[in-house]
Amino acid sequence: MSIETILVFGEGDEGTPSGLTLELLAAARGIATNVEVFVAGDGAAMAPELGAHGATKVHATGPLDGKLIGVHAAAALQAHLAASPPDAVFFGQTPDGRDTAARLAVRIDQPVVTNNVGASVEDGTLVVEEPVFGGTQNVFTAFKNDGPALAMFRPKSFEAEATGGGDAEVLTVDIVDPGPAGSASVTGRHVEERSGPQLDDAQVVVSGGRGLGQPEAFEMVDELADLLDAASGASRAIVDAGWVPYSKQVGQTGKVVKPNVYVACGISGATQHLVGMKGSKHIIAINKDPEAPIFGVADLGIVGDVHKVVPALIEALKSR
Repeated sequence: MSIETILVFGEGDEGTPSGLTLELLAAARGIATNVEVFVAGDGAAMAPELGAHGATKVHATGPLDGKLIGVHAAAALQAHLAASPPDAVFFGQTPDGRDTAARLAVRIDQPVVTNNVGASVEDGTLVVEEPVFGGTQNVFTAFKNDGPALAMFRPKSFEAEATGGGDAEVLTVDIVDPGPAGSASVTGRHVEERSGPQLDDAQVVVSGGRGLGQPEAFEMVDELADLLDAASGASRAIVDAGWVPYSKQVGQTGKVVKPNVYVACGISGATQHLVGMKGSKHIIAINKDPEAPIFGVADLGIVGDVHKVVPALIEALKSR
């Protein structure tokens, strides 16, 4: 049994929908008859790809340059939902997604359920699935409220897949006065310099953990990643220690990755880390402790000193 309409909060960059937005479209298509997208920005450039992934309409505010997305998106969404209420609104677990969902929930006096990894319909009611206790248990929540169900989802919870549809119809959404918060403005943006495969979308990820022993040892993780055309990641322990920036953190409070190959170097496998990478297709673990939890999810385990194993792998790859 399906529900009628789900509205997806769409995000993207320079006219390209984010991977998470396309994942949410796939989730919505599986349980709704009709799927539409709300974009806080220019929706026309995104319409072809959104349509190809199953969206029938794109409701767009137009450019919001210099404005706080969440403040204005929530106000515009409130007005849109009053005129054309969907059964549910899906948000990605992103900074703008969190901000907008929270503000909208207050505005329309409806609950929002966060941190979900699954969605289904039971007897016409939306049910979402949320991991708890570090991913060891799952909680299923059914929306019994009268208004639209507001749900947020983690990245990599669904597989984005094009349906071959045509361009989505683009409709303009009026920008509504959000009140005093609307006077806030964005005065500058700082974008981290990045090169090579990005952690979120890389097909191969090489991560390092506390077992590396010292910050300088992370250089061999980066070197191995470069040789494999991979992205480098890290456990929370060494991010908290200041060895590498937060942008590299894989785990429950970092990024969720699902590459074809995940190589864990000197990572014990705490539950917090496993939540962020256990969906990888193939997991290779290198750790000198044969009882390390990481071996419980690994497809291939190497019991050995990471300072000997990784340099040997690097030399083998260089000699090819």
